[in-house]
Amino acid sequence: MSSGTVMSVNTGSRQQNPAPNSLDTGIHKGPVDHAVEIRDPGMRGDGPGSGVIGDYIGDDRHHGGEHQAVYAFAREELDHWESELGLTIPPGTFGENLTIGDYDVDSALLGEIWRIGEVRLQVTGARTPCRTFAAVMQQQGWVKTFTQRARTGAYLRVLEAGEVKAGMDLTVEFRPDHGITVSQSFRAATTQQSLLPEMVAAEPYLHPELRRRVEQALARP
Repeated sequence: MSSGTVMSVNTGSRQQNPAPNSLDTGIHKGPVDHAVEIRDPGMRGDGPGSGVIGDYIGDDRHHGGEHQAVYAFAREELDHWESELGLTIPPGTFGENLTIGDYDVDSALLGEIWRIGEVRLQVTGARTPCRTFAAVMQQQGWVKTFTQRARTGAYLRVLEAGEVKAGMDLTVEFRPDHGITVSQSFRAATTQQSLLPEMVAAEPYLHPELRRRVEQALARP
């Protein structure tokens, strides 16, 4: 199976949101130099939000919970944006908990399972850029630019808890045969909604919000 490396584990403390009239946020993340416990945070709004101990989620109506317990982003994709924007982009800048090297996170399939040490994580879907992310980046039209790129990183749910630290191997121990990638699911939900009916191929692995969108698309005459 394919493998990669955890380049860093990133957490964010509670800070004022740079977007006006918004809840406090933990999007300002940075690497930690020790092992971090990862566990299932439970349903959105009923638990700590993040599946990463020490990480803060402010808007728990729209972020966190079991289907968005952990957020992973490829280091190579951060490198792309460094070149594109002419900026230095340290790990955690995009709000990711896991910065992954040597693995194409956006080509991960919905439902595939990663093992990192004793931790098992399952890919649930794509990240949707929000106004807080735009305010952090301070780039004109950032949400549109990021959306058009359609390489958003992946949300994951926690199947087996444990500790993760920088330098650990990531092994893909299960990959479904439906062929629907994180990037494809994002485009179906945003810029290419004509793709929504095709998402039914990954039906057992669709997170609730995308499943609802697919059902609505299939119900249209």
